[in-house]
Amino acid sequence: MRLGAVLSALRPALPLLLGLSLGCSLSLLRASWSHGAAEERCLAPGPPAPPARGDPPEAAEGRPGPGHEDFRPRIVPYYRDPNKPYKKVLRTRYIQTELGFHERLFVAVLTSKATLNTLAVAVNKTVAHHFPRLLYFTGLRGAKVPHGMVLVAHGDERPIWLMYETMNYIHQHFGSDYDWFYIMQDDAYTQAEQVKALVTHLSINQDVYLGRAEEFIGGDEQARYCHGGFGYLLSRSLLLKLHPHLDSCRNEILSVRPDEWLGRCIIDFLGITCVSQLQGQHYRTYELAKNTELEKEEEEDFQAALAVHPVSDMTLMYRLHKQFSRIQLDRVYQEIQDLQMQIRNLTALTPAGEAGVTWPVGINAPFLPKSRFEVISWDYFTEQHLFSCPDGSPKCELSGASKADVSEIIESAVEQLNRLYQPLLRFSKRQLLNGYRRFDPTRGMEYTLDLLLEAATQKGHSHVLAKRVSLVRPLSKVEIIPMPYVTEATRVQLVLPLTVQDLDFVANFLDMFAMNTLDTHDNALLTLLFIYHPYDAQRVGQMDVFAGVKAMVGELEKRYADVKIPWISVKTEVPSQVKLMDIVSKKHPVDTLFFLASVWTEINMEFLNRCRMNTISNWQVFFPVHFQEFNPALVYRGEQTASSNTDFLRDGHFDRHSFAEACFYNSDYMTARTKLAADILDRDEVLESMEVFDVFLHYSGLHLFRAVEPGLVQKYTQRSCNPRLSEELYHRCVLSNLEGLASRSHLAMALFEQEQANST
Repeated sequence: MRLGAVLSALRPALPLLLGLSLGCSLSLLRASWSHGAAEERCLAPGPPAPPARGDPPEAAEGRPGPGHEDFRPRIVPYYRDPNKPYKKVLRTRYIQTELGFHERLFVAVLTSKATLNTLAVAVNKTVAHHFPRLLYFTGLRGAKVPHGMVLVAHGDERPIWLMYETMNYIHQHFGSDYDWFYIMQDDAYTQAEQVKALVTHLSINQDVYLGRAEEFIGGDEQARYCHGGFGYLLSRSLLLKLHPHLDSCRNEILSVRPDEWLGRCIIDFLGITCVSQLQGQHYRTYELAKNTELEKEEEEDFQAALAVHPVSDMTLMYRLHKQFSRIQLDRVYQEIQDLQMQIRNLTALTPAGEAGVTWPVGINAPFLPKSRFEVISWDYFTEQHLFSCPDGSPKCELSGASKADVSEIIESAVEQLNRLYQPLLRFSKRQLLNGYRRFDPTRGMEYTLDLLLEAATQKGHSHVLAKRVSLVRPLSKVEIIPMPYVTEATRVQLVLPLTVQDLDFVANFLDMFAMNTLDTHDNALLTLLFIYHPYDAQRVGQMDVFAGVKAMVGELEKRYADVKIPWISVKTEVPSQVKLMDIVSKKHPVDTLFFLASVWTEINMEFLNRCRMNTISNWQVFFPVHFQEFNPALVYRGEQTASSNTDFLRDGHFDRHSFAEACFYNSDYMTARTKLAADILDRDEVLESMEVFDVFLHYSGLHLFRAVEPGLVQKYTQRSCNPRLSEELYHRCVLSNLEGLASRSHLAMALFEQEQANST
């Protein structure tokens, strides 16, 4: 009875006990096996035996030798000799440089005096933009370079000398940066995408000399050189091995053709011959006959060719490009159809069945909102007007890119209908009745069109009908735009224009500037711009309206001995932003990075760094959209204030009507301002209707980066709008004040409470 009770009590713990016992047993067995293996070699008692001949002393002492891989790592502590001066380690700009990565493909195009402005230009317009790096090489000295081309002139038009100098130049400037080097002539058409796909399937560890293999005239039957007309591919390892022998090849090898000379040089000194097939990849070429009808060329060799030669003129080059583009497009469409068929077949086997197939097949399903705040609204449009305008107006004229987009969509819809119903019906557009579009970030731009169409039958009968169609312009492949390298070490020059209406806010601005820049030793300076009304300017000797601000600046300069805050005084009735910036620009170097601020701006280091990174000289200017807090009297109505709220950027909005803040380089502004001066001549009154944003938008050609900036937060204030400014600037200022009052819900609540109070 007791035994049964004990067993019943231990029954839940039996698996644990059995597991512990089994684990201990296996551990003991493993320890005995390891001990036995270690003592396989029995040694007699006594002093240790001397090491065998050839064994390293480490092996004799029981430590692993140099070739032994089973060793314990040891941590080497960092030690710096105090007697040696400390040397700062310089890091590279890009991680791929530090890791030794190379770019994949470099392309060199050999041209001449006769073809530089014809065939070379055609090559540049057809395939050059598909290659990451392409240079043109010629022997012509002082040649005029066509627009958009990078030309290297060697000064000697002899073909062999041109090839020799080109190979030297490539090795010297690009030998350590690229894995593959493609050499071609300007009288050949090359399918750039296929060449790029070819190098991705080849190993960079081999010496590669790949092209159309040709026999030497009267030479060895086994040796081959790559025909220069069809282009050839060299690996980086082969170029590095070939470079020391180029001088010997130039002096010892005689040849008329540069491709034969290079092939003989590679064969004689490296023992490598040209091949047309390597690692399962074929270098296919096509020799173009005279008077060939490209549109009827259906040969498989032509369609699969990487290079076509010879191309006699520019027109033939463009025709080849059009034909190969059509072939490539047909292949892509066929691949899309095959993938869509596979998706349909596989979706039928899923639990959702055929109902799980999205439209269009292969495109992401539409975004499903989880609440009414996530619903993506549709924009209504016709062929003439858009009813959702960027400036907030209910109706505006359809123009520019939007008009081209609508025209293309309507044309595509009619074309798809004809492709679907022909030859039974032929559709033609009468009118666009209704148009709707919206941007879905998960799939692209969606369109719904109500079209009034005229349908014609094969017998000539016609009928007018309305039809609704849906279209999707899917998001294409995302491309990374190359940008110049910038750092966060650039000095920022803050420019603060001040009027009499801004005096109440200057103290807070200076306090924030001192706390976030001067105390942190940020590389930023401040220049004040005092804007005097003509009446106040006449009374400066008696009563200076900016005397208090100047006293604050003096206190800051006393507190920070190494800081100087200069100011500039200007007298004007209409404080035009462009005229004020003209004065500041002349007093600073051309490489100055300006931050045009407003008195309500709270400066912080986070934003200054973004100002440095987003502003690129001769490339991009930055116009941040600051966050404007709402009127606390309407939002809180005596309750908890925004300063005690833990939610960031909650009670306010990004003021898209304000362009007061801007980051740009002085050199870019001076260039744009020069173009503006040539356009307006002596009509200075035009400047009163412009801002710095308009100057860069219409006269710079730079990228204008306009983005919301959470680092720029401004407290609510009722700004004074100068009625003497242009109508557009005044209207924008009024809209900024009105939208900055409160949100719709807060305004509705305020009106409701006011009506309740009036009714009682």
